[in-house]
Amino acid sequence: MAAYGTDDGLTAWLTAQGLALPVGAVPATLREIGSAYVDAAYEARLQCSHRAGGFAQELAWPRAGHRVNGQPVPEDLIPPAWINASYRAAYLQAITPGWATGSTDPNRVTKREKVDVIEREFFTAADAGGAASAAGMPSDAIINGMVLPWLCSSKRRADTLFRVI
Repeated sequence: MAAYGTDDGLTAWLTAQGLALPVGAVPATLREIGSAYVDAAYEARLQCSHRAGGFAQELAWPRAGHRVNGQPVPEDLIPPAWINASYRAAYLQAITPGWATGSTDPNRVTKREKVDVIEREFFTAADAGGAASAAGMPSDAIINGMVLPWLCSSKRRADTLFRVI
């Protein structure tokens, strides 16, 4: 399975953040899980471009036709922020096993409970609309912040409405 970054890169990133993997953690496996999480949670928001290597490409990056702030992104670039986000997801998976692979079914979440005359209503982060990750995926504010500049706008732009041939 493919993964973003390297084991040495993960170790360097953790050290720079003042973090460390638990004893016995396998960096290569955690990078694979972290990479799979970031792609699964955020690739749906990369619909303004496509995988540079086509459908056979294992990871979401590199991408072809991607633009950030109106500037074209090189087709061989894997954004360092995307790599760092996968490192953060790997770390979260290491300290909380199952974090990156768990999910919630928004259709099965109790939103309101009533017992006798007492009624409570619950809200999730998804209700606030602040998470950029896919519905049902666990979300981390730091990862959201890392990948947000690379995600496609959900608003339609004039240059996406017309194709000149």
